[in-house]
Amino acid sequence: MADKRFLRTSVLRWLGRLDPTRREVLVANGFLIMILIVGGYGYKLLEGWTFFDGIYMTFITITTIGFAEVKEMSLAGRTFTIAVALTGIGTVAFIAARTAQIMLSTQNLKQRYFQRMIDQLSDHFIVCGHGRVGMRIAADLRARDVPFIVIDRDGDVIEELRMNGVMALEGDAQEEETLLEAHIDRAKGVILTLPEDSANVFASLVARECNPEVFILARTNDHRNRRKMLHAGANKVVSPVEIGADRMTQVILRPHVDHFMERLLGTSSDNLSLEEVTVEAGSMLDGTTLAQVKFRSHFDAIVVSIVHPSGELRFNPTGTDEIQANDVLIVLGTPDMIAKLAEDGCSTP
Repeated sequence: MADKRFLRTSVLRWLGRLDPTRREVLVANGFLIMILIVGGYGYKLLEGWTFFDGIYMTFITITTIGFAEVKEMSLAGRTFTIAVALTGIGTVAFIAARTAQIMLSTQNLKQRYFQRMIDQLSDHFIVCGHGRVGMRIAADLRARDVPFIVIDRDGDVIEELRMNGVMALEGDAQEEETLLEAHIDRAKGVILTLPEDSANVFASLVARECNPEVFILARTNDHRNRRKMLHAGANKVVSPVEIGADRMTQVILRPHVDHFMERLLGTSSDNLSLEEVTVEAGSMLDGTTLAQVKFRSHFDAIVVSIVHPSGELRFNPTGTDEIQANDVLIVLGTPDMIAKLAEDGCSTP
């Protein structure tokens, strides 16, 4: 008796914690099951049918399937069928309506969740277009835990991205309202990978108007449009076709260089990578030289170049080159080496 009382109390508490609409659907489903059981026994008592035939007759009645009666029924059986229909059809309709309400509510909650996440974005990248190029860029940014949002006009693409936990916004990157909704005013950069050059040119104009300081990287399919995009406001224009052709040529003419670049550009944690780190004020690197800090032996990495805040670039620096706060070091090393640099006072982008 105590166990039954405890079970009943636990069930009531669980139901009390549920959303009212979900609780109503759960109770209605329980009531529907009870109607099926009562119908099964009712037809068995009134008409002498088997329990299964009774449940079947109840099911086709409340679902309005419209099949013929299992067997000829008496007046009592037909009266019972009317009662089953009145209670069962109403219950099924109630469950359908509440289920649709829950689905709509869940969708709205998901949209509000992503909108809150988007509203919290700052110092992020906006990837405009999720085609083959945009998809690869988004995957690389996600692998590096870089905050970004994808803009695309295809609602199915946006839904799939959100299901995978990617912040995405349905809209046209050529429209000011869409870029503002993606908080371009707080963005670190805009990456334009729209399929047509004309769309990328116009999107550059709009993005530059929305945020004069934002960095804009644009894709072009035709190198002749590079100048137009730069005039439209893009800081950098890249042609995937040209890069692909150059890489294929390198494979043939310089296979060993290509092998090195393959390791350099790989995504495995065992591969080398080129990374830029910023020297923070007061760190062990601030105000020293590469020789004094014993950079090569301490970090097991190679400094390829030092970039001053003024933009001056020193390629292949010597051990006597001094390092100051806010200098950017272009470093060649493994992810573990880069992580050690970050621990000792260098920040990564």
